[in-house]
Amino acid sequence: MEEKKDDYGASAITVLGGLDAVRKRPGMYIGSTGLPGLHHLVYEVVDNSIDEAMAGWCKNIVVKIHPDGSVSVSDDGRGVPVENHPTFNIPALQVVLTKLHAGGKFEKSAYKVSGGLHGVGVSVVNALSMKLIIEVCRDGRRHSQEYSRGSPGEFKTLEETDKTGTYVRFWPDTEIMETSDFHFDTIAARMRELAFLNKGLHITLEDERTEEKNDFLYEGGIVSFVEFVNKNKTILHPPIYFEKGKDDIHLEIAIQYNDSFQDNVFTFANNINTTEGGTHLMGFKAALTRTLNTYAEKNKLGKDVRLGSDDVREGLVTVISVKLAEPQFEGQTKTKLGNSNVKGIVETLVSTGLKNFLEENPSIARLIIMKSLQAANAREAARKARDLARRKGVLNGGSLPGKLADCSERDPAKSEIFVVEGDSAGGSAKQGRNRKFQAILPLRGKILNVEKARIDKVFENNEISTLITAIGCGIGNDFNLVKTRYHKIIIMTDADVDGSHIATLLLTFLFRYMKPLIEAGYIYIAMPPLFRVSKGKSYKYVYTEEQKDIAVKEMGTDGVILQRYKGLGEMNPKQLWETTMEPESRTLKQITIEDVVKADNIFTILMGDEVAPRREFIMKHAKDVINLDV
Repeated sequence: MEEKKDDYGASAITVLGGLDAVRKRPGMYIGSTGLPGLHHLVYEVVDNSIDEAMAGWCKNIVVKIHPDGSVSVSDDGRGVPVENHPTFNIPALQVVLTKLHAGGKFEKSAYKVSGGLHGVGVSVVNALSMKLIIEVCRDGRRHSQEYSRGSPGEFKTLEETDKTGTYVRFWPDTEIMETSDFHFDTIAARMRELAFLNKGLHITLEDERTEEKNDFLYEGGIVSFVEFVNKNKTILHPPIYFEKGKDDIHLEIAIQYNDSFQDNVFTFANNINTTEGGTHLMGFKAALTRTLNTYAEKNKLGKDVRLGSDDVREGLVTVISVKLAEPQFEGQTKTKLGNSNVKGIVETLVSTGLKNFLEENPSIARLIIMKSLQAANAREAARKARDLARRKGVLNGGSLPGKLADCSERDPAKSEIFVVEGDSAGGSAKQGRNRKFQAILPLRGKILNVEKARIDKVFENNEISTLITAIGCGIGNDFNLVKTRYHKIIIMTDADVDGSHIATLLLTFLFRYMKPLIEAGYIYIAMPPLFRVSKGKSYKYVYTEEQKDIAVKEMGTDGVILQRYKGLGEMNPKQLWETTMEPESRTLKQITIEDVVKADNIFTILMGDEVAPRREFIMKHAKDVINLDV
């Protein structure tokens, strides 16, 4: 292994600008001032520690969410340089925290590969924090400095120490950020990714508000990643793994197929999760399709069938990680890789590596090819079903379904649709709604469990076809978020086991085939009351057993009438409106995806074929279910 050379000093810090614009236009630097932007602040600080890990200097990172609304990140890397900067004659630490585009990432002496490419990370965090404290252990001493909305306090050199590393604690500025409520699961998902991508790196995440703690350490790296994603699925073979390099681009890839009908492809560039893909993904897709077709043709598998890109990805879980010196990302939030030369290099490396593996493992190769051929046959059936669906207007904005009671409002941002369980509840909802902006779509019975069905069966299901038509955005390759007819899609089912099952089936369909609707924040769950507690002319709707007991006690037990709602159909239109549909008084739960891997795993457990993981999940979480009414 090449010996590490430490060229990370004050002279390695290059400066390209100042901080003023950040507070005026924070969205340009962190994407938004909402929850995604809030978490992006954490990731910017952590990325500096990750860069130290990639350079070989850091082995442990600790992230803590504190009860006072702050987050701290500490590492055992080299520590940010503290000696005076040769140009600015202030500590290099202060330059890094107060000068935009200042850092050790522009010259390659300190960092050959970096995720914090733009050099705006920690300075932007400083600018958007009410308060920031940084402590550095370096050169045998501990140093500290405190900042207030980007303005530096006194730089202090403290006691001697034999430790090295950096500690940053920041309090987001509530005058700028819309929220300061950090979500543990969201941060945990990112920390888990980083641990997978940096084998042997130990990342600890602690939430002092709840005492929740996660330790992430994966010696198997991205092989452990695909195994984690597939842990409750039926796998077809052990993971395929190889790493190769060419022209200063380093590629790591892990591949494993399961027997499901969905694919999970995760792409990263310099540890950044490129959720919109990019040139590395394009190169992988091209190589995978061509290599499997070449192998099938050479070994006379699937005569006259040409496998498509969707066919070879059915049931695929893969992690693609590229590391390169000069990555080109789209925007500071770095969700798409744009380097044009990466496509060809990844395509060549994957083609060579996969071809060698298939030839050395013919039994696994045959399994993958046969799985892909089955998908190709299903694709043809799906094409016919899709053409039929188009003729019926499901995918091309044709006539709306007869059972839909639409609203008069034509602005999707002002419109909402209630997807209601059963005709009885649908009737009450139609009578009780505000016709201007509320549409009602009653569904009969339980829809198809799409976790166990290919897309051709999805198109053949009447209730799902009706739902697709009503929402208007299509599914699969025909999906277009802009065509969504309602920006609030509200699932309204009975508050019982059957209602919960129907809601879960609907969410499974939306997650598998219309995930952008969830990501856009368009999906909600209605919360109907369990009881109506009344005495004389006064009454109150309550949603839990505990609330019921409190309401009865407040009214006095004499003469209290308690009505238990077993279903939505038991409410008259007026009651349904004032409890569940009236925007001023109703309670809606917005569905969000904080951890896509965890969400995928839960849908697999709850709706898949494997019984044992489902039983284990139910036994583990049964105690979390309150007021279950069977």
